[in-house]
Amino acid sequence: MNAVDGGSAPAVMENLADIAPALAHHIVAFGFGDIYSRPGLDPKQRQLVTLGILTALGGCEPQLEVHIRTSLNVGLTPTEIVEAFTHAAGYAGFPRALNAIGVAKRVFAERDLLPVEDI
Repeated sequence: MNAVDGGSAPAVMENLADIAPALAHHIVAFGFGDIYSRPGLDPKQRQLVTLGILTALGGCEPQLEVHIRTSLNVGLTPTEIVEAFTHAAGYAGFPRALNAIGVAKRVFAERDLLPVEDI
């Protein structure tokens, strides 16, 4: 988890420690230890898949925020991230794509990455 998300694993564990420590363990051990470490996809590809799924699910804006940051950490560009959300609009709908873009805009603003190059 630390290898791709910039070191937020301790914060995840700490945030859940008083209510769901087992969930925190499973997020780190299964989600990142087993799934993210599998061969076959590189970290950028995994993040594109994750962004698409979270966009399609809807209601996952806090998790999208984490994964937009992670996507930047593994080398995706803001343009690639925006393109992933634009592509998702055709499958998940415009409202969900717009929600994802709103989260991306906040993260990009924090990192001084606006404006994003339009392709």
